[in-house]
Amino acid sequence: SLVYNWESEINKFAPDLSVLTIIGDKKRREKLIRESESYHVLLTSYDLLKRDIEEFEKINFEYVIIDEAQYIKNATTQVSTAVKKLTAKHRFALTGTPIENRLSDLYSIFDFVMPGYLADYGTFKEKYEAPIVLKNDEEALDRFKKIVTPFILRRKKEEVLKDLPPKMENVIYVNMTKEQQELYDARVNALRMELSGKGEKEFREDRLKVLAELTRIRQICCNPDICYENYHGGSGKMDTCIELIENAIEGEHRILVFSQFVQMLTRIKEELQKRGINVLMLSGKNTKEERRNMVDEFQSEKIPVFLISLKAGGTGLNLTAADIVIHFDPWWNGAVQNQATDRAHRIGQIRTLTVMKLVAKKT
Repeated sequence: SLVYNWESEINKFAPDLSVLTIIGDKKRREKLIRESESYHVLLTSYDLLKRDIEEFEKINFEYVIIDEAQYIKNATTQVSTAVKKLTAKHRFALTGTPIENRLSDLYSIFDFVMPGYLADYGTFKEKYEAPIVLKNDEEALDRFKKIVTPFILRRKKEEVLKDLPPKMENVIYVNMTKEQQELYDARVNALRMELSGKGEKEFREDRLKVLAELTRIRQICCNPDICYENYHGGSGKMDTCIELIENAIEGEHRILVFSQFVQMLTRIKEELQKRGINVLMLSGKNTKEERRNMVDEFQSEKIPVFLISLKAGGTGLNLTAADIVIHFDPWWNGAVQNQATDRAHRIGQIRTLTVMKLVAKKT
């Protein structure tokens, strides 16, 4: 889906470059690749590159540039393997989160940019990852910084975007309704009792079940009716979110709302529509064309609210028409949430951005 975003940005900022977007079915993509020699820039997605790698391997590129490079953070995936098969004189990796979860994320990106520079993974783990992560070895960290820093051009926003307006972040604590709190407490206590009876081995074996239960508890904090069909006890977080949106629209603000749960976004959409508020909603079910049309519609300031699934729209979109971002529920990894916020806090933003993170009290 980001391919279209790149296409429009290149056309906007470098209209003298000819761009070929390689998408569509297998037959069409093969034809496009065969006829691609006269174009300056070829655009494709990681998923399509993986499927078309045999065709792409035949091309000698001047540059290969990978965007959102954290997609290749796991060196063993098919995507990582495909990207590293490309032939190029120069390689660049662009990312706002070079280390999303662990130090090996950066190893995999370096393995693309400069194959062999950090040796094989076993050596890297022994020499740097284990001492730095497990032992907090300052000397190993300093050594590691010295060898990678010359090849990382790090730019903080305040350095390159002197005119970017400030970003104000607020955590808004919300009281759950009585029924919601009772349901939450019951579920948490049941999980605590279950875990207290398990040994370490049992816990490891059941960890996916525990994760699923934690996710269910998170859903209760959002709105219990997304996991309980017959629940009618309301949601403190839902009420607060709707109130914030209504107040923001009265003040002529434009709002992005992120949630990891598509069902939750659907509930918010239904509630806003009941109140006569126009709203867009983007999830993994939307086609690339639909995504592009929705972004254009929001950016043209026709619709005040854009509900976005964190996984589907947390990266690559340019939504500077918004000046308020609401994170309805916190994601496991803060870096992912920050990436989502940056859909609005980027070049082109002219207003102060207000970021609101909704958190249920006593949870």
